[in-house]
Amino acid sequence: MNIQVLSLFPPMFEGVFQHSIMKKAQDKGAVTLGVVDIREFADNKRQVDDYPFGGGAGMVLKPEPVFNAVESITNDGKKPRVILMCPQGERFTQKKAEELAREEKLVFICGHYEGYDERIREHLVTDEISIGDFVLTGGELAAMTVIDSVVRLLPGVLGNSDSPVRDSFSTGLLEHPHYTRPADFRGMVVPSVLTSGNHAKIEDWREEQGMKRTFERRPDLLDHVELSDKQKNILARLQAEK
Repeated sequence: MNIQVLSLFPPMFEGVFQHSIMKKAQDKGAVTLGVVDIREFADNKRQVDDYPFGGGAGMVLKPEPVFNAVESITNDGKKPRVILMCPQGERFTQKKAEELAREEKLVFICGHYEGYDERIREHLVTDEISIGDFVLTGGELAAMTVIDSVVRLLPGVLGNSDSPVRDSFSTGLLEHPHYTRPADFRGMVVPSVLTSGNHAKIEDWREEQGMKRTFERRPDLLDHVELSDKQKNILARLQAEK
């Protein structure tokens, strides 16, 4: 995958792209990450914003530097997904991350100031994404979040291929609790089923714990997932015990 980010502050991405899973993904050849400085494509002395027509507070990101920047990295004839990071966009989910992970090339636009010239939204982008119902200073942190969640899903990036499949939200439910050594830490003991060696019972425990955690913390998720008969029985028991 090739991911390009348009930003007014490219140095913000240096630390994120050069550490942990993001660096490993690049070292393995699973992804190429690049950052484009929007200011380099401004027509007038690197000016990228201007006052809004009609008046009002704040400044608006101009269309020409953004169009010019996107066109500079999409001149191979292939139209990639161009993603606008925006609080008005679609709420980002694991399902969206899985969808984007199937693409060959992604372009992220990170804005600042009051907003974008509407022509960017109408004629340039294919997706608008928000990471939550709050406002950030700019789109950089939001883009980092989305890129991280997408890159970790690429084949060969994570050491264990089962990891992304079992993640919270990938199944529609929250993930079960995890434990590691020591089995007894200051009197806090790991559930005995996990040290029993009985893999069937372990899987049953994990499924039940995942259902319980979802029921207690995110019951809204249960309205949007197709449960198996076994999961329905677990849910019925949890509801009866409440």
